[in-house]
Amino acid sequence: MKNGLKKFTEAVAEKILMFSSGITTLTVILIVIFLFKEGMGLFSSSDIEDGYVLAVNRENPVDRLTPEESMGVFDAKITSWKELGGNDEDILVFRLNDITNYADENSLGDELQFLPRVLDSVIAAQPGIIAFIPQQYADSSFTGKILQNGTITAKSFFDGKYWYPTASPSPLFGLLPLISGTLWISLFAILIALPFGLAVAIYMAELADQRTRKIIKPIIELLAGIPSVVYGFFGLVVLVPLIQQLFDLPVGESGLVGSIILAIMALPTIITVAEDAIRTTPRSMREASLALGANHWQTIYKVVLPYSLSGITAAAVLGIGRAIGETMAVLMVSGNAAVIPSSLLEPMRTIPATIAAELGEAPTGGIHYKALFLLGCILFILTLIISISVEFINTRKKA
Repeated sequence: MKNGLKKFTEAVAEKILMFSSGITTLTVILIVIFLFKEGMGLFSSSDIEDGYVLAVNRENPVDRLTPEESMGVFDAKITSWKELGGNDEDILVFRLNDITNYADENSLGDELQFLPRVLDSVIAAQPGIIAFIPQQYADSSFTGKILQNGTITAKSFFDGKYWYPTASPSPLFGLLPLISGTLWISLFAILIALPFGLAVAIYMAELADQRTRKIIKPIIELLAGIPSVVYGFFGLVVLVPLIQQLFDLPVGESGLVGSIILAIMALPTIITVAEDAIRTTPRSMREASLALGANHWQTIYKVVLPYSLSGITAAAVLGIGRAIGETMAVLMVSGNAAVIPSSLLEPMRTIPATIAAELGEAPTGGIHYKALFLLGCILFILTLIISISVEFINTRKKA
């Protein structure tokens, strides 16, 4: 009777565990599918703001503008159609709120019912005009020329140098500023954290006595438990003014501050993993080294560290993963400038900070919304590569 009940309980427990693992796996798969489905929709979207068109005079030979050219025109950086392959005449930028400069309220009608006709006449009368108007006003009776819309391509996204998601009339989604900011901050954070983390791990595993280790270990664990927003406040109040004064910068928020904060946040991961790897060195190898005449320090750097190199490498890779995925602290101290950096002392923006800062303002289903989901896909791929790397390193260690 007892054996039968035991077998039944084990069978039920096995089914529950199998069901739980299946639900977890299915949930992860569905999240990934949803993420990529929303993100990949960006590449079928128009490069002109949804619901609007660019219209020019019918005699204008220009048929299409790239998003960069549109931004240059509406920012008054391009002032002649000749620069765009058109006639040698000045560009006249027209937005809908400029209509009062060409017509009075009576001409527009009480309910703006005559607005399409007035727009048509204004565009017909101005050879150099480019008008950014709602698509509904460019109906079949419209006599101007509507510039052709393109679509956002993978090349323009991955090779783009500008991230202006709310630019009008053509938003720009360029990955290079964000991926370069993410890599700069993350890699320099590891360059700062790895030497300190490895030094602490060696001290705790090889040199510290039991009493000292019991004091240091809780402090390191406390660092891991501090919320990232607290690190952000610390960086904003202490490190930002310090870096600004030290390097005589116009603003203290920079990639360097972000790297320092991320280095502090990555230390617990690096120290814990590296210490565990060092402690796995067999005692017989240490004793053999000492028996051959090596001192303690020689044993550490000639025997212990080479043996635990895989674990130390895994610690570094996990630290990079911790740095790449961090959001709030970096958002607060890195300056959030979506530009390709040339120095660590410049403001930068990372992919997680961009998603956190902009997702709340992006209209659901719009191209800005899809672009942020695509950033999430890229972040997922980076994290996946890091996880596979750690697994590969650990597999080599076991082999």
